[in-house]
Amino acid sequence: MPIPTDYPAQGKVTKLTADGVIFAPTNTNYLLNLQTLAPYTGPVNQPIAAFIRAKARKIYTVPSGGGFVAPIFGPPRTIQGRAVYVDDSTVVIRAGVTVIVEIPTSDSGIDLAVGPVAVGSLVNAVALPGVTFELAPTPAIASL
Repeated sequence: MPIPTDYPAQGKVTKLTADGVIFAPTNTNYLLNLQTLAPYTGPVNQPIAAFIRAKARKIYTVPSGGGFVAPIFGPPRTIQGRAVYVDDSTVVIRAGVTVIVEIPTSDSGIDLAVGPVAVGSLVNAVALPGVTFELAPTPAIASL
């Protein structure tokens, strides 16, 4: 049975910041400013696998729009894409980069205008400040 950490993001840490890293996901122009829980000591400018985690202020199901993270430079605020994993508290969204999103617990934090959040549905998440980065324990795919 799959779990959220079965879907790591692929890319490179390009720079260390005071509270985290700048992460450049593979096959995107994104430079995401992500926080770390401890000082990052992993590789820089080398392919890695990582977990990007966000807590959603609001989750929507949407009819169209594709996959993206906004803004493309800085801390992520909007994450939209296809759900690749869903459980009662988490949705993993493929939005150019894979992001593990904690679903809000209040009913006002969920708007299911286009149906339920399910694998394959198009989901938009408004992220709370503090999207985090964690180096995955598995090695990155060599083709990065």
